[in-house]
Amino acid sequence: MSSKKRIAVIPGDGIGKDVIPQAVRVMQAAGAAVDLTLFDWGADRYLADKTTVPPDGFTMLARDFDAILAGAFGDPRVPSNIHAKEILLGMRFKMDLYANVRPVRLMDASLCPLKGVEPKDVDFVVIRENTEGVYGDLGGVFKQGTLDEIAIQEDVNTRKGVERIVRYAFEYCANQRKLDGSPRGRVLMCDKSNAMTHAGGLWQRVFKEVAAEYPKIETEHMYVDALCMQMVREPRPFDVIVTNNMFGDIITDLAAGLHGGLGMAASGNLHPGKTSMFEPVHGSAPPIAGKNIANPFGAILTAAMMLAHLGMKTAAEKIEGAVLEAVRQKKTTPDLGGTLGTREAGEWVAEKSSRR
Repeated sequence: MSSKKRIAVIPGDGIGKDVIPQAVRVMQAAGAAVDLTLFDWGADRYLADKTTVPPDGFTMLARDFDAILAGAFGDPRVPSNIHAKEILLGMRFKMDLYANVRPVRLMDASLCPLKGVEPKDVDFVVIRENTEGVYGDLGGVFKQGTLDEIAIQEDVNTRKGVERIVRYAFEYCANQRKLDGSPRGRVLMCDKSNAMTHAGGLWQRVFKEVAAEYPKIETEHMYVDALCMQMVREPRPFDVIVTNNMFGDIITDLAAGLHGGLGMAASGNLHPGKTSMFEPVHGSAPPIAGKNIANPFGAILTAAMMLAHLGMKTAAEKIEGAVLEAVRQKKTTPDLGGTLGTREAGEWVAEKSSRR
């Protein structure tokens, strides 16, 4: 029986088809023991035969693969983006990938727009609830197109969902370390409970109850608006942030600006012990797709995150080290100050990964 980890690769749309091949190239160059299977789920497939996900698609992924590496989804040729919703949100919801984990790590001071900030000052993680909130698409529109039109969007928060993501955040804090090897020690819960009293009240109660089980971990609470202000004023104190689906989506894009932009942002959609999905944070960016200018580092770092999750720490460290070297030597795409194209930047990191 093969000892290789089975990875489903779904490049998706737009620049996903540009950057995911570079992530695959780098994984192979780093010597990762992976067996890759490519899937063509995306806009092209949908436009060809109206297939978003085959009938047994999610069951097959959960049964036959150890992890999924996905690109980006969204294409102007499909105005409803029905394929993106059914593929990406389908994986999150139907495979119950309840923990969205997004590291915010500054590799080099040159990538941060804040003055006087060093890599050690930006090293935190946002843990976002991934299967509830407003993304369940519950609600409706009444009297559409009239002056009396009403639109209602429901924010769904269950005790089960809130408790398991809060507990995941405390477990992450207790068991993970920062890049410099120091232990993590603080969990901050972010909400808007002064306005969203019912949902926020549930988060507040659960957070306090779970926190009591981890007396060695410091806790803090901030409203989401205050958090956003503080994140760009002074990011140093942040460690582990846990929040709901929508706030997590928003603050991680803001946080990405601290470490080089969305092109550097990696993420994992996890359910401990089950097949999980990893995707770079950036979208499909149709205007630059196919032009060999998209930054592949977010996808490459996402692949490294996936390998670490699967126990291939050595290969993950090779890749992260090679990306760091590329950033420092400006062997990057123009958004990071370099002159390389997508393929050339991927090739450079792959070559360095193979020699580390």
